[in-house]
Amino acid sequence: MALVCEEDDFRFILRILNTTVGGKKHVPYAMSHIRGCGFRFTHLLCKKAEINPKKRAGQLTDNEVDKIKTIIRNPRQFNIPDWFLNRRKDMRSGKHKHIVAHHIPTVFREDCEKWKRTRRHKGLRHFWGLKVRGQKLKTNGHGGRTPGFHIKRGK
Repeated sequence: MALVCEEDDFRFILRILNTTVGGKKHVPYAMSHIRGCGFRFTHLLCKKAEINPKKRAGQLTDNEVDKIKTIIRNPRQFNIPDWFLNRRKDMRSGKHKHIVAHHIPTVFREDCEKWKRTRRHKGLRHFWGLKVRGQKLKTNGHGGRTPGFHIKRGK
């Protein structure tokens, strides 16, 4: 089915929360390019903002984009359940949050520094540059040393 709308109304590139979003895709797929917003979360956003998920992102009005931004920033005010958020029981505040876009690397860096200071196993593995989640270390590290291959040093 072809996309039919006036050229003046359609935007091929949208800028939402410091992220470039393609206007040709359906709204949930386009919004899932924002870091911290997955496909299921963006479908829920469309329901809460009362936007048709089959609508193209380039057809969104400024009011609809602003509505999406406010829902992403304050999901609990729009009755999005706590288990849907990506930061439940924050270490500092103890509150449920949803972190998106450019806040994700900052929060991860702060968490990693706290883990290193408290000598937590996960923080030490990050510090040493080793795998954190219990993977095997010998092979398939995508680079590094090759197993079974040793350089012989001549005298």
